[in-house]
Formats: sequence, structure tokens, C-alpha cells
Amino acid sequence: MSANTPPSSSGAPPQPLYFLMSSNELCEKFNTSVQSGLEDSKIAALQHEHGRNELQGGGGVSVVSILMGQIFNAMVLVLIIAFAVSLGIKSWIESGVIAFVILANVVVGFIQEYGSAKTMSSLLSLSSPSAVVIRSSVSHTIPSPEVVVGDLVEVKTGDVIPADLRLVEAVNFETDEALLTGESLPVAKDAEWVWEGKEGGEASEVGVGDRVNMAFSSSTVTKGRAKGIVVAIGMNTEIGSIARSLGGSDTKVRKIRRNDDGHAPFQRYVSAYALTVSDNVGSFLGLNKGTPLQRTLSKLAVGLFFVAVLFAIIVFSANTWKTDKEIVLYAVATGLSMIPASLVVVLTITLAGGTRAMAKRNVLVRKLDSLEALGAVTDICSDKTGTLTQGKMVVRAAFIPSKGTILVGENNEPFNPTIGDLSFSPLSPAEQARRSEKHDASGNKGAVTPPASTTADELKAGGEENQHFERFLNIASLCNLATVLEKEDGWVARGDPTECAIQTFAHRFKWGRESLTEGKNGENAKWAQIAEYPFDSDTKKMSVIFVRNSDEKQFVFTKGAVERVLTSCKTIQTAEGLVDFTEDHEATVMENVEVLAEQGLRVLALATKTWSNTGEAPRDDVERDLTLMGLVGLYDPPRPETQGAVRECHNAGIQVHMLTGDHVATARSIAIQVGILPRNLTSFSKEVINSMVLTAAQFDKMSDDEIDKMPMLPLVIARCAPHTKVRMVEALHRRKAFCAMTGDGVNDAPSLKRADIGIAMGMNGSDVAKDASDLVLTNDQFDSILNAVEEGRRMADNISKFVLHLLAQNVIQALVLLIGLAFKDVNGFSVFPLAPVEILYIIMVTSGFPAMGIGAQAASHDIMKRKPRSAKNGIFTHELLLDMLVYGLVGAALCLATFTLIVFAFNDGNLGIDSNNTEGDGSINVFRARSATFGLLTWISLFLAFEVIDLRRSFFRRVPKTDPFTQWARDIWDNKLLFWSCVFGFFSVFPIVYIPGLNTIVMKHAPITWEWALVFIGSLIFLLAAEGWKLAKRVYFRRQAIKAGGTGDEEDDAVLEIFREWTTAGWDKERTLVV
Repeated sequence: MSANTPPSSSGAPPQPLYFLMSSNELCEKFNTSVQSGLEDSKIAALQHEHGRNELQGGGGVSVVSILMGQIFNAMVLVLIIAFAVSLGIKSWIESGVIAFVILANVVVGFIQEYGSAKTMSSLLSLSSPSAVVIRSSVSHTIPSPEVVVGDLVEVKTGDVIPADLRLVEAVNFETDEALLTGESLPVAKDAEWVWEGKEGGEASEVGVGDRVNMAFSSSTVTKGRAKGIVVAIGMNTEIGSIARSLGGSDTKVRKIRRNDDGHAPFQRYVSAYALTVSDNVGSFLGLNKGTPLQRTLSKLAVGLFFVAVLFAIIVFSANTWKTDKEIVLYAVATGLSMIPASLVVVLTITLAGGTRAMAKRNVLVRKLDSLEALGAVTDICSDKTGTLTQGKMVVRAAFIPSKGTILVGENNEPFNPTIGDLSFSPLSPAEQARRSEKHDASGNKGAVTPPASTTADELKAGGEENQHFERFLNIASLCNLATVLEKEDGWVARGDPTECAIQTFAHRFKWGRESLTEGKNGENAKWAQIAEYPFDSDTKKMSVIFVRNSDEKQFVFTKGAVERVLTSCKTIQTAEGLVDFTEDHEATVMENVEVLAEQGLRVLALATKTWSNTGEAPRDDVERDLTLMGLVGLYDPPRPETQGAVRECHNAGIQVHMLTGDHVATARSIAIQVGILPRNLTSFSKEVINSMVLTAAQFDKMSDDEIDKMPMLPLVIARCAPHTKVRMVEALHRRKAFCAMTGDGVNDAPSLKRADIGIAMGMNGSDVAKDASDLVLTNDQFDSILNAVEEGRRMADNISKFVLHLLAQNVIQALVLLIGLAFKDVNGFSVFPLAPVEILYIIMVTSGFPAMGIGAQAASHDIMKRKPRSAKNGIFTHELLLDMLVYGLVGAALCLATFTLIVFAFNDGNLGIDSNNTEGDGSINVFRARSATFGLLTWISLFLAFEVIDLRRSFFRRVPKTDPFTQWARDIWDNKLLFWSCVFGFFSVFPIVYIPGLNTIVMKHAPITWEWALVFIGSLIFLLAAEGWKLAKRVYFRRQAIKAGGTGDEEDDAVLEIFREWTTAGWDKERTLVV
């Protein structure tokens, strides 16, 4: 074995010691490059050779677990009991039918849930940590499992290392390797570290924690940034070796609590055993796994199981505790009527379908709980850059106090520095604005003299002022991590959007970072980097230290938020020279910032100073006594779809808040453009306008009581810090609001966790933020949040609908069967209005597939024009419970009336002898009445599926202002699964009634003729009753809305609520609400 290849103790193939190799050796070994990475053409072959970057044994979809879940649920358990009882009393036909029903339930349920589980597993894998790789010189964000050996990977603070990396570049880079080494402190990394063997021993004996030029899979970046070449993936990584050695160690047995001496009292063994049994039983029944709604419905099913047992006891009691096989079977069937068939399975399938639908609309679901909660969102707190805006920043203006103002014209290629007109004015933006205002006030109709067109070469020409401009460009280019390069298919940029824009601006003057630090045309590099202090969301600055190679002088270059940079400035470079930075200068600078920000530009300040210290210095010392060199204004246009999405949020009764790090004037301008702030601000008082837009400093300065006294929370918070987001979430919770919060950085994790729905950015978000979130946006766009809310509302609606459908059926069946016990023959035996096998057939045909169809129903046309639902009420609202009772009572009354009319009104009332078993001895009337009752109950259950599609609107006119004679046909045809399942159930009644042997021997009913009239009339009465009930509800809720001060139109009322409180409230100078 090679000295560079250590033996493997875990069964893994031996791995070379990559920490001993140089970057050149690695590039040669893996045929890659530290600049451009792997070629795109090689990726497929590498994936085929090495497989996916995944750990084995990570769970996945368990066939056995799903199969056991289908068997061990309340419905199937009752069926198994019924099957055993049927065999015990030698009722072969019934036992055969029940066996078929069990098999059908298990097989259909297994197929559906297995498919759903596979879908969920694949979608959840998409929301796993992502990796930024450079391939063919282009940066790509891909799921971590798609990383291949040889990939060039970039990582930054908050990222999870996707694979084992040999570092080729590291700047202030530290990782948390506690998973591997148990060491709680982060490990500082050094890409240039070389093992020299001074400590003695073999290279293979160097511990993982001491290989400081390596970064290991699953560790978290706590500081800095780095680039590295992937040397191992999946089970070949260090974490993979640990996973292999731990394989099969998972256990579901509760541990026994022991005393300090290692012993445990006897009762602790009993307690551990009881809890283990409880955990496993609860897991089988679904009581302690799944989402809150899944657990609730599982508990409901188990609770109804005990109700079913009670009903079975009532059946025996009503028949003086006789144990004839007909009574036993009827008791079991009555119990079955109370178990909502397929309830939990349909819920699982619906959730999986919703997750799949969200993925198609650019939203990945990480936690299923969020699916159930999305419909209750009342407030969305969104970032601006890249979410509300396009994230394609371009520099539109640069103000250099020692020179003037440079303007960049519009162009369609944001990263192409060779296009876009340049213009120059010796005036500052504020001076230009003042001249324009004077010009307008004078009434002069002539044009204002525009800035003169110029070129990059002309701007760089000149004497001393050119030196100041070059210093400005040095900051723009070197205090910047972005890369701008020209490829065959055009210009591309890699890095943060803000830095890409500034780097493109520097390239306009041939002042790119690469040309300064790597040299060009045979020249040596002019600058070399010494240190970097990355951008921090608290300091809102970034600084670097560079040495100028020509004279070995060191300089600090800083860029960041204007307010933060100005506090660090001691001097300012003006046309007159270097002068002290006074309050007057600060006021002048801020005036220019306001002018640029009012144009929707994001403004950053650039500053510098000379530096002479050696060694690592505290950040505060580096960023002190700076010289302000100028301002740069960047424009990030709003996304075209954002304004419409914000409007739809308002229509849906959802308030949108913008929490951004930008200047307050920039934030206000963009907020007005996208509709977060009303355009008619003049209709509000000045105090109210000021309260709509606050800075983080103003918001954080207020106490909780002062915040709670505001009529509404601010719509825009500028210069927002991570802790400000947390305070905003807490303030919303105190107002009983249900909020969604977006975030992308490491420091956003606390607010994402505290929000009811945490939403991370998939393209630019850190892995820490994604891990703390409930949803991940794959395109980082605001309208995707709206898509998620719409899908959440659709799912909540559909879940309520199929739960109502299933439970209302249970009420109908239970009432018919229990009240039917009152029909007694001459021997005192109850004559059953429905036979046990009929009940089983109705449950099988009218429950599972129609409920699945309801779960897949498209969203109602007005779903985003309603107020959010209450998160507290869940699905079991007062309206749903009342609907269940009304539909249940009406359906049961019609079924019992049909049976009674046929036996007692249209015949002589003779219930016969042994009518539960044979049609002789006068039982023919009972058999015919049973057929009609069977047909009516089946049709009512199927018609109910269409009626619950909209709980209030008429089945014939779900969409207002449409033709009621044709619209209903189009509506039912849109849902093919529901349509065909109901069509099958409807027409299957006829062969069940008429096939000889099947009817009288198995189903215990007889063919009918004129009795069909009662079935059709009963079905029509049920439809009319359902329509009348929904009409009564519409009238009631409309009157309630009008009493509450609305218009009676739920759609209009949702819009009015958004700004109503702003117009009715006033403020005093102490920011307290004036009533």
C-alpha cells in the first residue's frame, strides 16, 4: 500500500491523502482548473463513474413501513375483525366480500401512498443544501447530490460544505467540524498549509482536525469564504466513513434512566418498556408521526373506532344480546359506518400532490407542517433585493466629490462594460436637482443642460483629479469579490449582484480586479491582497487590505452603507484637496444620497486610507479614520410581476412589509413602485406617512408598548438588521398575526425560525437559512410566495371539503343503521334497512376515490380574494360541523323515509320473517325497500361530493356571472378523477341491484321497478336541500359582513381592510395613537 494511502477500517476503499497534494497536482489528477473548474462536457461521465453525492442508508421510502401503515389503521383493523367474525360464524359470502374489500383498500392505498411518498422524497431532496460550483468558468448553484469529484466549489459563511474539499483559496475561513472531531470551537483553515512531517510519524496519522487545508463534508462555514476542489463525495467522505461505521445502530427502544452508579430501579424498566410499546403502537396508528393535521385525523379515526365499538354494543342491546350471525354482522357493519374510510391516506395523497404542485411553481417544501399553515398567512415580510426586484443591479451613477458625477445609460446587457453611454457633469447630483427645481419654478420651457456625453478614456484623462478617480476605481475593483469576464457567447459575471455591478463599472475603465491583481500583457500584478474583512449584516461594511507592489505601500479599501461608512471617515477628498470631514460635509453627502435614493438607486459609499501595521488587526482599527472618495448608485429594477403579486396579496387580505438594508429613500421609492406603499400618500396625514416607513434605528428604539400602540406596523423598514426582523415577527405575533418571513443570510435564521412560515432563498440563500426555513424559493421571486399561499389555501380548502364529505357520509350511515334498529319483525328481531355487504360496498365506492378527487380539486376562482382563515380553528370550524350535521340529518331522513314508504305506505307493512337473510315468508317488500335505500344512499353520497366542492356557492354556479345551465357541466368535467369515480359509483348501482344471485344472496336485496321513482325523487330533494342550505348561508354571511361595516362582498372587504386603519388613525408627537 502506498504511503499516501491510509488503510481503511470501515470497509471503505482506501483514499489518497489529498492534503499532501498541491493545487497543481490536484488539477492534473482530476483534469480540472482552479480558475474555470471542470468542463461541462465531463460532468455526465463523472456522475456515472462516481455516482451521486449522497450518504447511503439515509432513510428514503420504506415499502414495509407503508404497507404496515395500510394494514394497521382503524378502518382496516375493523375490517380484519369483521373478517375474523365472519369466518367464526361461518358466513362465507360476507367473509369473502370483506376479504376483497380489505385487499382492495390495502392495495389501492399502498399504491397511492407509495407514489406520494416517492414524490415527497424526491422533492425534499431538492431542498437539501445546495452548492455553488464553477464549471466552464460559469458559476452554477446546484443541489449538493449533483456535485462530482473534481468540481471547483465556492463556499461562504453559513454554507454547509457539500463534499470533502482540498482548499485552493481561503480568506478568513473557519469551519465547525464538531460532527467529525467533537471539537466545539471552529477550525481556522489555510489553503497554503503544507505538512512537513516535523511532528514525526506517518502522514496518515495526521488527524482530520489537523488537516487545515481541507474542508470536510457536512461541516458548516462559520466565517469567511473559500474555494476548493472536490476530492471525495458520498460514502467516500470522512462523514461517509462515520455513517458506514454507524450503519444499523438506529433503535426505537426507549433508554432506561440509570443512577450515577449505573443501576436503575425496577420501575424504570417498566416505564421504559411501557413507553416503547406506546411509541410503537402510536407509530403504527399514526398518532405520533406526520403533520399536526395528520396526527389529528389519526386520533379522530381511533376515537371513532371506539364510537364504532359503542354502536356495535347498541346493536346487540337492541336485539336483547342475541348473537345470531346476522346481528353480529350488522353490528360490525354499523361499527364500520363510523370509520371515515381512507381519511388519513387521502390526506397524505393530497399533501403530496400539493407539494408537487408547489415545486412546479418554484416553491420547495421542507416541512409539511407549513403546507397546512400557509392558508392562514396574514402578513408577509419580504426582503427587497432579488425578491421584489430583479437582482440584476447596474451602476447608474457615481459621484466623486473631487471630480463630479458620472452617469451610465441603460443597456440590455448588465455585465457588458463595453456598451451603455457615459455622461459627465462637474455638478453633484444635489446641485443638478436644485438647478432643475429652479428651472421648473421659473416657468422656463427650455431644456435643462444635460450632462455631457463622454468616454471612459476622457474621464481617466487629467492631472491630479485623475489620481483621485483612480483611487475611487481601486476601491470599486479591489474591495470586491465578483468576477466579470468575456466568453464566446458574451459577458458573464460571477458573484454577489451588487459587487458584479460595481465590478462591471470598474471594467468600463479597464480597471478590473483580475488585471490589477494578476497582471496583463506580460506585466506583473500591481496589487496583492493581504487581508479581508467580509461584509457583515451588523456593520454593513466590507474592507480589504492591499499592498501596492511598486512601492510596498499598504492601503485599506472599504465600501458599504453610507451611514456606516461616514461614521468611520475622518477626511474627504475634494477638488480642493484632502480636508477634514465635518458636519457640513456630512450634510452635503447625505443630501446627494437622498437625491440618488429618490431615483430608486441603492447608494454605497467608498472610502480608503493608508495602512502600515503588520499582522492581523482588529476590524475596528482597520475601519477607522478613513477618507471618503465617493458614492456609487445602483439600480435594481422591480420585477415586472411584483406589482401584480403585491396587489393580489392585498386582495387576499395579506399585508406586505418590505424589510430591506437599503437607504430609506430608496426603499420608499421601490415600495411605491411595487404597491407596498399606496400611491395616493397625500390622502394620509404626515404622521401616518412617516409611520409607514421607518428605519431600523427608529423601530429598534421604540419599546414593545410603543410598537403595540401603532395602528399598524410599518410597511417598510429601511437599513434593517437581523435583530430588527426578529422584533418585527414578535410584534406581529403580539397582534395575533400569522406571518411569513423571507431571509437568505446566516443571521436571518432566528427570524426564519420564529416566523410562522420561514421562507429561504434557493438561489442566493445560505444553507443555514435554508435549514431554518419551512419553504425554499427556487427562483427567489416574490410572486412565488403568493403561489405558495394560493396552493396552501387550495389544500386547506380541499382537506376541509373531503373531511366534510367523509364525515357527513358517516353521519348518514350511522343514523340510518341505528334508527333502523327500530324496525322489528314478529320475532322481535331488528329488520335492517341496509345489509352489511351493502354498507361495505357503499363505503368502498363512495369514499376513497371521490375523496381523492376532492383533494385534487383546482382552486376556487375567489380563493385569493378572501381573508386568511383562522390558524386556531383548523379545519373543524363551526361551519363545517354544522354542515356535517345538516347533510347527515337530511340524507338519513331521506333514506329512512324511502325504506318506510316502500314497506309501510305502498305495501302492507309486513316485515316478514328472517328478512335479514332470505326473501321468503313475506320479506320481499323488505328486500325491495333495501334496494331503493341502497341506491339512494349511494347516490346521495356521490352527489354530496359535488356539493361540498364549494361550501357556500351553488353547485350550478360556482363562478359568478356565468351561465348556470352549462357552467356546472364544465366544472364537473374539469375534475376527471372525481367525475369518473362518481360516474362509476352511480351506474354500478344498477348491476348490483339486478345481477341474479349477487342481489338476493350476497347483497340481500331484490330487483326493483317503480321504486326507482323514490330514489330519483329522494336524490332531487337532497340536491334541493343542499342548495337551499347553501343559499341560507350566503344570505347569513352577507348580512353579517354588512353589519361589521363591510360591503357584503368578501372580495371587496379584503381589499378595504389593508389600509382602512391607516386612514382612521392619527398620531401625536410622542407616537401614541390618538383615538
